[in-house]
Amino acid sequence: METGSARTEESAPEEPVWAGLPPGLLRMRRLLLVVWLGLLTIAVGLLLALFAGPGWAAFALLPLALIAWGWRMLGRNWRSWRYAERADDLLISRGVLWREETVVPYGRMQLVEVTSGPLERHFGLASVQLHTAAAATDACIPGLDPAEAERLRDRLTELGEARSAGL
Repeated sequence: METGSARTEESAPEEPVWAGLPPGLLRMRRLLLVVWLGLLTIAVGLLLALFAGPGWAAFALLPLALIAWGWRMLGRNWRSWRYAERADDLLISRGVLWREETVVPYGRMQLVEVTSGPLERHFGLASVQLHTAAAATDACIPGLDPAEAERLRDRLTELGEARSAGL
């Protein structure tokens, strides 16, 4: 009786172990939000005060409301991103209203690259870009720690070479 239940447990697919994005990406995006909308608030307030009168300058508070709304939305979006390495493929899940889950088989990967722009480097972040034979299935994992991005690139490249060689 026990051997039958052991076989059932072995044949059941295991749940993927999901990894989220580091908080540095959220900090960077929130800083950009505050900087850009803060500058917009100042510009709109000054222009309205100069050309329409001080009463109209109150409309400059609208970008401040956008900062509050955007702050919350960026947090929700950041929490929605996750990825999992499985035996045969990589899963990438994202989205708040429209959930999108991308499955990238290791054998279909043609190129795995790590990119990091100036702002990302300042915040200690890097992105992993996955290119496959079908352009529609290219995937990206943004905002990783550079060491994790390099580890993931090396692991995915190794698994992709093994799968494409039929090993």
